[in-house]
Parts: sequence; structure tokens; C-alpha cells
Amino acid sequence: MTQRFPLFLAGQRHITGAWLAVHDKWTGEVVAEVARADAATVARALAAVHAARPAMAALSAHERIAILHRCAAAARVRSEELARILVAEVGKPVRDARGEVARMADTFTVAAAEVQHLGGELMPLDLSARSQGYTGIWRRVPVGATALITPFNFPLNLAAHKVAPAIAAGCPFVLKPASTTPRSALVLGEILEESGLPPHAFSILPCDAATAAPLVEDDRVALLSFTGSPAVGWELKRRAGRKRITLELGGNAGCIVDEGADLDRAVQRLTLGIHGQSGQSCISVQRVFAHESLYGELRERLVAASRALGVGDPRDENTTVGPLISVADAERLERWVQAAVRAGGQVLCGGRRAGAVLEPTLLEQVPEDQPLCAEEAFGPIAVLAPFRDFAAALAAVNRSRFGLQAGVFTRSLPHALAAWRTLEVGGVVVNDSPTFRADAMPYGGVKESGFGREGPRAAIEEMTEQRLLVLHDPWPEPPHAPGP
Repeated sequence: MTQRFPLFLAGQRHITGAWLAVHDKWTGEVVAEVARADAATVARALAAVHAARPAMAALSAHERIAILHRCAAAARVRSEELARILVAEVGKPVRDARGEVARMADTFTVAAAEVQHLGGELMPLDLSARSQGYTGIWRRVPVGATALITPFNFPLNLAAHKVAPAIAAGCPFVLKPASTTPRSALVLGEILEESGLPPHAFSILPCDAATAAPLVEDDRVALLSFTGSPAVGWELKRRAGRKRITLELGGNAGCIVDEGADLDRAVQRLTLGIHGQSGQSCISVQRVFAHESLYGELRERLVAASRALGVGDPRDENTTVGPLISVADAERLERWVQAAVRAGGQVLCGGRRAGAVLEPTLLEQVPEDQPLCAEEAFGPIAVLAPFRDFAAALAAVNRSRFGLQAGVFTRSLPHALAAWRTLEVGGVVVNDSPTFRADAMPYGGVKESGFGREGPRAAIEEMTEQRLLVLHDPWPEPPHAPGP
């Protein structure tokens, strides 16, 4: 019999009577069922998280730090269990799954370290005669209840990037995981259950988008943090009302390989940047622009490296490219490849699909208006193109409606600085692929990639606000002591 798992309502395990099936993305079999939240459960979770605001805000710094460290320690203890869950419910290759669990633990640890920065500032206000005798002091305080919506591709670490800052900031939260990958979030709930959080401080609610609507629309939620598709994200912003909102909406990352770049490193890092995590990353490399002097060699070496990758069963230690989240997504990319070929594109390697698995795929001569260039592919696929002038390559990267991260392989400091100055993205990565992310760094995009930043320090700032204290000295100057 398939094992069933409760959701978390107001910090406690809860069965609703309705169940959501979790499928193994490689075999297709049902590997678990999780309790599915209904409208009444969501309503109760919102009331609980609203009521928990004072208790969460009252947590001392050392208590928040201890809670975060307990979460990190528990994740490390359960690391192999968590990795195996990711392999099943995401179809993530096991080596990548282990890496995600390690990053999840690191994210909680980094958030604990950031608690010490939640200070404030003493402000002299007597900068004019009218404010003589006044002093200002501000501190950061939690915004209140938060709603956190996470996607399927990194269901543990992207949840950690919302949950850990919420704890560090002192904000109670409701987490809605993706319906295709809810099991890992519920293990996170088991960890939170033993962490020392105040009663009712969190809920984890697997449910469909319609049921989750109050998390977006209810005014008791002070902040909504969403990671997912642009179409959904911008619609949520429209519905969110007065609450704060942060959006991380993906991209089609471009990477430039400059004249004279280290080709050994570029090939190694681009191969993983394109095909690692089966390409299901918001910062997966999708567009590669290489200087004409090295384009031919780079193309040849990337094709060879892509063909050498292990493809198939995500439980195999040698697999780099496993199944996509669904057969429909693999079929979509297959159609995009076919459309690119009809438009004049050339397939260099891959392009074939077996069920939910798409071979590591590279193309060239693809027009920029094709979906493989203009949209987010979210699979193990990239388009190559040569350039002659570095400024033209920068302009090509910018000809995208997305702007999350971009990469530049170069030995030229002026070119690196020009890229940082010119590229319309949230982050520029030099001498690595744009798929690089350290969990401490600020992370987010511009244009249709969203706004606001994640990374513990940046997210804590989003989840807190300044509160000012103004002091007036009402006491007269003491009389001067009489002279001798």
C-alpha cells in the first residue's frame, strides 16, 4: 500500500481526507500520497499564521539562530533520505539531489549567520536648527505573516531560501509547495516541527492554485514570495493588493565566450551549465555566444562533451540528464527543436526524446525569434552562435525579455567590467556559467525575470522593515557650577 503523509497546519500534522498522488518521474508509479489542503484548511492556516506574529517577533536573536542551526543539522542527518525523495519526485539525478540537500543545509546556516546583521542605526537629526535636540534610532522589525510559493525544480533549497529568512526575520509563514513535488516540503515540515518554533508559526499546504488563492489575496499576509513562471507570477502581482511581493520568474540565460578565453574551463562549465539538473534551472545556460576565432573549436568540444553525458535513470550515479518533470514538457521541447529546424536551425547533437527524457541537445543558426532563443526552455538544451565584436555580443544577450543572470568567459578585465555595466540582468558571472549560484549571494532578476532578491541577507531585508524611534531631549542644560 502506498504510504500517506500528513500536511502541516499551524505547526501540527493534519489529515484532510483528500490526497495528492506523488509520482516517480522516472518510472511513473505512485510513490506516495500527501494530504491535500482544502479551502477550510487554508483559512485555518491564515488565521494561525496571523495570530503567531507576536510570538515569532518576540523570538530573541539567539533563539532564531538556534532554530536555524537545528534545521541545518537535521537536514544533514537526513541527507540521503532527502536526496532519494528528490530523485523520485523530481526525477533529479542522484548526484544533483545530494548537492541540493547540502545547499539546503547551508542556506539555513547562512541565514543563522545573517541574524547578527539585523541591527539598526543611530541617526543624528540635529542637521538643522529646527531639529536641535532630536536623535533618531531605527531598527528592522518583521513585516508579519508571509506566504511562500515554491516550484518543482529545487523543492528543498528554494523552500529553504524562503523559510530560513522568514525564521531569521521573525515572520510566521505558510509554504505552498509545487503539487508535483510536495513530499520533500513535508519532510522540511518534520524538521521544522522539532526545531523549537513557536506554536502555529508555520503551515505547509500542498494544494492546487485555486485553493491557494487566499495566500495571494488575503490582506493578513504582509508579504508574498513566489518562484515560478512569468505568466503566473505577474498575475499574482496583479491580485496581491497592498502586500509586498517578490518574484523570481526564470530566464533564458546567455553566456559569452570571449576571444582568448580559457576553453578548457568554458567547455567544462558550459556543459554542466546547459545540461546539469537536466536543464531544469532558472539560470540554465540557454544561449551561448562565442567569438568567431574560437567558435568552431568550442562547438566541436561542447558537442563531444554533451554526447558523453550519462542519460536516463536518475538513480544511476553516472546520470547527468534524467527525465524532465513531465512527458508534456519533453514533448514541448521536441516541438521547439522541430520548429527551429524548420526555421533554418541545425541540430548539432541530441534533439531526440524518449518519454520524459530529452537527450542533451545543442543547435546553431537558430533565428532569435524562435522559442528556443526567446522563451525559457527549462531543459538540457542550448543554442550556439558566433560573434565578431564584444559589444555586439553584449547587445545579443540583452535582446531578451528576461534578465536573471548572464555569464562571460574572458581574460579581459575591461570586458568583464563592460559586461557588468551593460548587461541587463540581476547578476553577471565572470569565468563561469550563469548557472553558478552561491546561496549567500543576492539572487534575482530584472525585466520579465521578476524583482526583489533572494539569498538570506537580501530576503531578510525584504521580510523586515525599518521602524524609527525619535527622541527629543526635553531637559534643560544643567546649571554651570559656580566658580571658585
